[in-house]
Amino acid sequence: MATLPEAAIKIIKDIKERRLKPIYFLMGEEPYFIDRIASFLEDNVLDEADRSFNQGIHYGSDIDVPRLISEAKRYPMMAEYQLVMVKEAQLIRNLTGKEKKDKEGKVKEEEAKDPLLAYCEAPLPSTILVICYKGKTLDKRKALYKAIEKNGVVFNSEQIKDWNLSKWVKDYVKEKGFRITEKAAIVLTDYLGNDLAKIENEVNKLAITLPVNAEIDELIIERNIGISKDYNVFELIKAISKQDVLKANQIINYFSKNQKEHPVVLTIGMLYTYFSKLLEIHFHRVKGLNSSSIASQMGISPFVFNEYEEAANRYSYAKLVKNLASLRELDVKSKGVGSGEIPLEDLYKEFIYKVVHTR
Repeated sequence: MATLPEAAIKIIKDIKERRLKPIYFLMGEEPYFIDRIASFLEDNVLDEADRSFNQGIHYGSDIDVPRLISEAKRYPMMAEYQLVMVKEAQLIRNLTGKEKKDKEGKVKEEEAKDPLLAYCEAPLPSTILVICYKGKTLDKRKALYKAIEKNGVVFNSEQIKDWNLSKWVKDYVKEKGFRITEKAAIVLTDYLGNDLAKIENEVNKLAITLPVNAEIDELIIERNIGISKDYNVFELIKAISKQDVLKANQIINYFSKNQKEHPVVLTIGMLYTYFSKLLEIHFHRVKGLNSSSIASQMGISPFVFNEYEEAANRYSYAKLVKNLASLRELDVKSKGVGSGEIPLEDLYKEFIYKVVHTR
């Protein structure tokens, strides 16, 4: 379970050992870890025979607070526990209580005694209430947070930092019984971003076709995850880094004709990340750090860092700032602002010219 945060590992361990809590409030920016814990609770709190009468799975768009509390207060039928779970609970109106305001419209310090708070202060021991509150967090100063922390579990699901993504991928691949090269892990995360659920899905697809303990390299990634070997955003970045205008224009021409497979917003996002990393190298150089220290600070393996460093040598700090400005201009024009009927291919060509040729 190296792919889970320590807090999530502890929660799952406690569930396995039947140290159950009456409330699990799973919140935060990373939905993947919330879903992992929720799925484990769904699969392990009740035996299959007890689920028909004692397991209720709801969605925030289909339930309100009074009904949720009503279900939580029910007793299990011929079982030790009942499980009440709400997915996408952030969609429930006034779930965490209403704010009281004074005549001037300022929020009062005291909190309303809302139904969820009242329940969490004295939860039913035979109910396991699971609330999946994605994209938001509770204020630790509020009574609701304190009541849940006292009587149950509050889990804050934080997103993995970009520089730790490739390590997470390697750990997950290892858990599945395979190996992956450093470059393949970076290609995968650069292409899919920090969407852990998507990464998991693509690795699981590969696992079906590969023999146990096989090594996944970048060619396997390109062949199986829909990344064209010659015309993908990684090759575009490589061409720009080497100031290879011909190759860059061939790729953008392909992108323009295949916009569904290569959406401009994804290309812009990855180019932004790339130029930002080159800027960061210049920033660390000003501080007097050597190459190995910079690679360590940025969380980039020495194998990959060499390519970034060569590109940073070709593009000065000032030039990279201009490149980011050109990228923002491409973003705006690609959305139809100030570009009229100019085709995307021409917008791309203008961008490549500014990035590679102008000083």
